[in-house]
Amino acid sequence: MTEVQQAPASVHVPHVGQLAPDFELLNQYGEPIRLTDFRGRNVVVVFFPFAFSGICTGELCEIRDNIAAFEDSDATVLAISVDSKFAQRAYAEHEHFGFDLLADFWPHGAVARNYGVFDEASGMALRGTFIIDAAGIVRYVVVNPRGQARDLTEYRQALLSLAGQ
Repeated sequence: MTEVQQAPASVHVPHVGQLAPDFELLNQYGEPIRLTDFRGRNVVVVFFPFAFSGICTGELCEIRDNIAAFEDSDATVLAISVDSKFAQRAYAEHEHFGFDLLADFWPHGAVARNYGVFDEASGMALRGTFIIDAAGIVRYVVVNPRGQARDLTEYRQALLSLAGQ
């Protein structure tokens, strides 16, 4: 299932069936997190514009409140924004997030650029979601327009489809 609603025209968003671009970023505790370290598990990579912003908080709190759906699908959630690890830690503690918030701070937005979801004009990541299977293959993509929250129901359906593979 692929639904790309909006992405910068000059950048490539990984497609379903492609190997997900690898990355290593620091989480909110300053620990390095590398995508390939999760081989053997499903991964949900959620790019969000900024910590403490309204829509982002609503989306990430919905993930937090429904984390069992991800765990039941053997999926790890990695949420990424251009905020620093210090902002990510404060945000994670304030909202009681039990999943990693990764800092795509420097070089600014490099991972978001590799995934085709960096907005050069505003210096932030777009609302891109990539569900990656245990072999590292992209199985679901959605990039929502600015100001439009993602639908958790779509995540669940995409994760359920991985169980059948």
